[in-house]
Amino acid sequence: MRRIIFFYIVWSFFNSSTIAQGIHAHHELEKDTNTLNHFFKKGRFYGHARSYMSATVNEGNLSDYHAWGIGAGIGYQTPKFFNHFQVGLSGFFMFNLKSSDLEKLDEKMNLQNRYEVGLFDIERPNNHEDLDRLEELYVKTHLGKKSNFTLGRQIPLTPFINPQDGRMRPTLVEAAVLELKEWKHLNLHAEYIWRISPRSTVRWFETGESIGIYPVGVGVDGKPSNYKGQVESAGIGIIGLNFQKNNWTVQFWNTYVENILNTRMSKIEWKSKTSGNKNWFLGGQIIQQNTIGNGGNEDPTKAYAQKNSGSNVFSGRIGQQSTRFDWFLNGTRITAKGRYLMPREWGRETFYTFMPRERNEGYGDLTAITVNTYFKPEKHIKLELSGGYFQLPDVKNFALNKYGMPTYSQFNLGITYQFDKYLKGLNALLLVVRKDEIGETYQNDRFVFNKVNMTHLNLIINYHY
Repeated sequence: MRRIIFFYIVWSFFNSSTIAQGIHAHHELEKDTNTLNHFFKKGRFYGHARSYMSATVNEGNLSDYHAWGIGAGIGYQTPKFFNHFQVGLSGFFMFNLKSSDLEKLDEKMNLQNRYEVGLFDIERPNNHEDLDRLEELYVKTHLGKKSNFTLGRQIPLTPFINPQDGRMRPTLVEAAVLELKEWKHLNLHAEYIWRISPRSTVRWFETGESIGIYPVGVGVDGKPSNYKGQVESAGIGIIGLNFQKNNWTVQFWNTYVENILNTRMSKIEWKSKTSGNKNWFLGGQIIQQNTIGNGGNEDPTKAYAQKNSGSNVFSGRIGQQSTRFDWFLNGTRITAKGRYLMPREWGRETFYTFMPRERNEGYGDLTAITVNTYFKPEKHIKLELSGGYFQLPDVKNFALNKYGMPTYSQFNLGITYQFDKYLKGLNALLLVVRKDEIGETYQNDRFVFNKVNMTHLNLIINYHY
């Protein structure tokens, strides 16, 4: 809260001169253009208010949960100075309005809530105070006409490390990011990350320290993973290439997590020419992983990734887009070579079969098929209906099933309303998620609780200004 008060004082200071408008002579206003006050007035203020209601209904006597959080934040970006430089900063605070006891374990399974606990601070679930975070604090240098270099705290925008907007606040990074966009068809991205503030937290963590804040699952031997607080890494290096020409887009990304993991992704997409307000879409991805160094710790029981391990992932999409209706058929295959790994604290999956509120990270020998449909009956409303079948290894196949998830089906219904005119900037999303078991759970609710045979609901209202 102290930081938010600080932002308010800064905002008031930058805008204090507006009170005097209209009472100075024209020549006095001209003279005022050379002041620091006038410089700051040319900058950009922006803000965000958010309300997030979440509820999970589990089957039978298993515990249900609910939470309602609200929050707001403000940011400021200076105009350019010395022709090339800008400074930006922003902060956000949250309130837990009404929630279940998020630290209380289910009486039957002795397990914690999964979704609602992440709305606020996962390290202190029932903390109702000090839920504020300095989110952005950076210096941006403009290079050429379109290129830039940004140093400091910022929002990540890469395939494997990204905001993942599924809780009250997004994931943020402390990084050096270079974007080169001087060529007509080619963009280059280079990034080094040394600290991360994952969604569901208010602290900043070193790279290795950030791994294990979320549930850690089991090791390949079936024993509880023991890597939380034990992983060592100097940081993350990312290289990206994006080539666009005519109807083709080709991307190559390499994410190198020092001492832990290297992940390479090749992606190619094609859009047909629009005919009758419709166009076809094809896409394909290949993702390859291998362990780097000792996987995070010399002791295999404390390492995030096992030595000499790796995984291969193939994902594809075909569909059709139009002004009012889009549909996509998607497929993903994670081979039996090993588990696909990527810390859940860092971002959402890039697979075409990704469906909000569930992940396929931590699994090998997985086959997923999904169908997405989007209907826009008018400019304010967007309806989404998606369904998926996810075939996983047996829950007791620990080498390929990190979180004990059975084969399952998932259906998502989403309704988004975008306001305009006086309420421009306001939008609301209602998301209903249903997951049901298909695979064997051995009458053990440990493989059911917060995983399958459950309904999850979100009502999210955002206002950006």
